[in-house]
Amino acid sequence: MSGSIHVLNGPNLNRLGKREPEIYGHTTLAEVEATCREAAGGMPLVFRQTNHEGQLVDWIHEATDGDAAGLVINPAGLTFTSIPLLDALKMFGRPIIELHITNIHRREAIYHRSLVSTVATAVIAGLGARGYGTAVRSLRDLIG
Repeated sequence: MSGSIHVLNGPNLNRLGKREPEIYGHTTLAEVEATCREAAGGMPLVFRQTNHEGQLVDWIHEATDGDAAGLVINPAGLTFTSIPLLDALKMFGRPIIELHITNIHRREAIYHRSLVSTVATAVIAGLGARGYGTAVRSLRDLIG
């Protein structure tokens, strides 16, 4: 496999472990990153988090223009609202796994329509923080 895996995280995910642990669990973002690096199996991995839509779009552009072989993205609340994020992902042209810690389809109706799903290769939702490891391993298989 050549290239790297990019794992991009959107708003409020820096608060994992503290923010509504009854919904999102007690795992921190640092622990999530460690899980992703282990799941990458030595493949280069770029792991980032931002609370800013434009920064997330810029990172997708970097992945598109760089050596990214695939992308795991948890856009958080931007999943349901961000046309700029959707447009950036349309340009990526390689496997994209959309990831959500919770099962967005079992939540309030506002969380049921993902813009990102329209361009994602696959969607993982509802596995909690362990979904990240599943996503990275699955992406490795897709780009293998």
